[in-house]
Amino acid sequence: MATGVQAQRFVHPGVLHTEKDFDFLYKVVQKKIEPAYSSYLLLKDNPCASADYKMNGPYKTISRDGEFRWTKTKMETDFSAAYLNAIMWMVTKEPAHARRSAEILLAYADTLTTIPATNDAPLLAGLEGLKIVYGAEVLKYTYTGITAQQVAKITKMITGVFLPVMETFYAAKPYTNGNWGGIVTKTYMAAAIYLDNRGMYKKAIDFYYNAHDNGNIKNYISGETGQIQESGRDQGHSQLGIGALATICEEAWKQGDDLYSALDNRLMKGVEYVARYNLGDDHVPFATWKDITGKYNEWGVISTQGRGKFIPIYVMVYHHYVQRKGLRMPYTKQIIDKVGPEGFDRDQPAFGTFLFAGR
Repeated sequence: MATGVQAQRFVHPGVLHTEKDFDFLYKVVQKKIEPAYSSYLLLKDNPCASADYKMNGPYKTISRDGEFRWTKTKMETDFSAAYLNAIMWMVTKEPAHARRSAEILLAYADTLTTIPATNDAPLLAGLEGLKIVYGAEVLKYTYTGITAQQVAKITKMITGVFLPVMETFYAAKPYTNGNWGGIVTKTYMAAAIYLDNRGMYKKAIDFYYNAHDNGNIKNYISGETGQIQESGRDQGHSQLGIGALATICEEAWKQGDDLYSALDNRLMKGVEYVARYNLGDDHVPFATWKDITGKYNEWGVISTQGRGKFIPIYVMVYHHYVQRKGLRMPYTKQIIDKVGPEGFDRDQPAFGTFLFAGR
């Protein structure tokens, strides 16, 4: 596993999971291997993972805020269903799940034209775009029931509606907290893989290392303490941000690139910091952060808001650093033991105890 961008061809499917990963997960389901199987049962029981899921949309315009904010929860649920049904197809081999995922993506591909340029547009493109790209990647490379013309329709939606929002974010002067950059980049990298676009892939990796933004590895996590740029804001956004960075790392890992080890495993240090504080340790080091935008420098103490509410981001990171690399993450381990099998989160890959049980 190399650090940096490799010249090999992209692995497909390869957005978080490869064919080998899916084969292992299918074995988990068939043999009921614990603890992964208990997490699978949480996935299976989620209404969005049902092959009988009933769409809310499709909608011509979608938005998290502004005039079309009424579509927010409805479209998020639809895209979660496309994502989860794609997973269910791969881990059960039941074609009904592939059909449902394809039907949702095609319905939106035939209808959706606009993500308005509201404040939250980049978040929408990043959070929901990943679900769409993941589903499209799985269907394109594993499901014979989808045609090349149908794949092209979905691709056009990704490149025509979602990518321009992300490119606009990248082109803008930095103006957001760091979770935004990670969220946009995890989907931009996924789209690069799906589109076989090496230039986009390199751009995503360069953002992760070097972007003039709060959302890269060196600006989001302190190399000295592991403190997060948003630690003084609240714990929910801190977990959202490190979860996004971890997703970028896992995507790159499946393509042969090691971003996890960047800056002496700084992501691991950040996750351990967040885990330690949210487990109840009041003695974590904290300093007022000097952020890239100059807008978020007023937090003088670590925030208690959302403390102890654990988002399912921990297993994927723990799996890499501890199970793949043999390192120690004692605080993260405590959370995993405390929470048990990971369930769903709308804004993360989620179900980590199951989905990241392989190598």
